Amino acid sequence: MNLLGTDTPRLSWSGDLLVIGLFEDAVDLTGDLAELDTKLSGTLTELIGEAEFKGKEGSSAVTRVGAGSPIRKIAVLGLGKPESLKLESLRRAAAAAVRLAKKEKSKTVGLSLPLWNSDAAVSAQAIAEGIELTLHQDNRFKSDEDKDKAPPLEQIDLLGFNGQDEAITRARQIALGVILARELVAAPANIVNPIVMAETAEAIANEYGLELQILEREDCEKLGMGSFLGVAQASDLPPKFIHLTYRPEGTPRRKLAIVGKGLTFDSGGLNIKGPGSGVEMMKTDMGGAAATLGAAKAIGQIKPDVEVHFISAVTENMISGRAMRPGDILTASNGKTIEVNNTDAEGRLTLADALVFAEKLGVDAIIDLATLTGACIVALGDDIGGLWSEDEAIATQLTQAAERSGEKFWRMPMEEKYFDGLKSVVADMKNTGPRAGGAITAALFLKQFVKETPWAHLDIAGPVWKEKENGYNNPGATGFPVRTLVNWVLS
Repeated sequence: MNLLGTDTPRLSWSGDLLVIGLFEDAVDLTGDLAELDTKLSGTLTELIGEAEFKGKEGSSAVTRVGAGSPIRKIAVLGLGKPESLKLESLRRAAAAAVRLAKKEKSKTVGLSLPLWNSDAAVSAQAIAEGIELTLHQDNRFKSDEDKDKAPPLEQIDLLGFNGQDEAITRARQIALGVILARELVAAPANIVNPIVMAETAEAIANEYGLELQILEREDCEKLGMGSFLGVAQASDLPPKFIHLTYRPEGTPRRKLAIVGKGLTFDSGGLNIKGPGSGVEMMKTDMGGAAATLGAAKAIGQIKPDVEVHFISAVTENMISGRAMRPGDILTASNGKTIEVNNTDAEGRLTLADALVFAEKLGVDAIIDLATLTGACIVALGDDIGGLWSEDEAIATQLTQAAERSGEKFWRMPMEEKYFDGLKSVVADMKNTGPRAGGAITAALFLKQFVKETPWAHLDIAGPVWKEKENGYNNPGATGFPVRTLVNWVLS
């Protein structure tokens, strides 16, 4: 599908479907829209009147234009109040336009949307992101007869955005990273396993010139990664510790590490997940690693002046005669000992050694992201991720990056007193604390493995998967929070 910024006016555009965004209570036609309405014999006025279209956000109406017109159909999209317009509004409007175009079986579309904050480049990128992400349909595991037979969109013209090719390209680069993350998360554990994750990292490295280091089990043993390997020991598949590095030309402006949880399947271990636990969805437990690789794919294309290390300790959490037992004591690579009081709190055990590894790289900041706790979903629901950090600068950077991307995070407290719930009689700490405040104690556990580097923890358990269509996210994996990570790196 060709996405093009053009200076063609609405009055002159021709094609299958012209989509015009209108603000709430500002649907009176003036200027070029009045001329267009006259040219179309009053079709636009008739459409607005008959549909009782008021411009409310998310509303739309479409109609066919009379014979002989250079436009086959015309549609209006509600944008809500002008003062409430955000970049996310533009993404969602673009998504609505794409869905309307597919429903109307349109091959060529002209899309007219306003600028956010008078910034053409940023607005064009947001619109293009909405289009690219909405167009992605993951039908890999459906038979041919179940796939969408509608004619594909061939071209979308962004009216009034001539000269914004760079912004449109940037949107496509980021979208490709999001789509990679979506497809990794959506694939079942018999398709995507630790070996495949390592192969995916290798493909990114080869295509975009990144450095790659894959630590095998014996390499991890030499580094003393007993916490990670304790989780991995029950699986028949080998663990893979992935370290991708993007290095810019010249001296990097800063050096960053992104660490993603990579459990390609989580049975719960000997604390096996019971009925109603959602065990069938535990293919998504590598959502952090998937987003990390998605961000690597995007950064590899964008090539910023920032050095970035993309890290994930990837394995399965399975059940066998080799499985770690409740009560076992593991020793992490920083020497700290952990009493495993719940084998289903395994993600933090893998992250522990990954964080120690990341800090040894001498980076300026570390972010870890993980589908870590159901407690975070209880606290924040399915749409909002949790953010924990004691460093104000990194917390502010991430909050701004998330706002720019349209991905929602809420900063949570690092309540040190809650670490009392992790204290162990026989080891330095337990891997889980009391039920209350479970997402906070998980963050406090991870904090024990970062000594001095500015660090933030993102719990993304809720937003990585959607059962229903939501804006530019089709049902299924969302690719959350690739765009936030990329915007953070570029900030």
